[in-house]
Amino acid sequence: MKGPVRWGRMPSASVVKIEGVPVAAAPWVVSDELWGRIEPLLPKVERRFRYPGRKRLPDRQAPQGILFVLYTGIAWRHLPAELGFGGGSTCHRRMDEWQRAGVWERLHELLLAKLRAAGEIEWSRAVADSSHVQAKKGAPRRARARLIEPETAPSITFS
Repeated sequence: MKGPVRWGRMPSASVVKIEGVPVAAAPWVVSDELWGRIEPLLPKVERRFRYPGRKRLPDRQAPQGILFVLYTGIAWRHLPAELGFGGGSTCHRRMDEWQRAGVWERLHELLLAKLRAAGEIEWSRAVADSSHVQAKKGAPRRARARLIEPETAPSITFS
């Protein structure tokens, strides 16, 4: 990026084509089309009237910071401020807030529905894991085995 990033709207994702398929040049860049699907799902946060505190980072920047951390695997605290995504703690807090509000689940359902309608899902190669299908917390406990012979005498070495 050249120069400081303005706090307004982030530029649209630069897109390259690989074998005719448009792909974002950087996987953490949120395109205008994707943002158009995410924005209506986000909870509206009203600013306090009395003691409003610091102005909230615009929601448009947080998903890119979240995706950058998830893609690169860096610690939240190491998210570079120069990228213009806000601080790592801000992005982590926003991700957690949106998780509790159900944003990610609804976005997942919305994107799957779009892909399904376009016939772009190849079900013969589908994989289900615990991030998509509820994993039970272990099998039910078995009942204690019944003794089939009379109880033995008490131990003389342990009381």
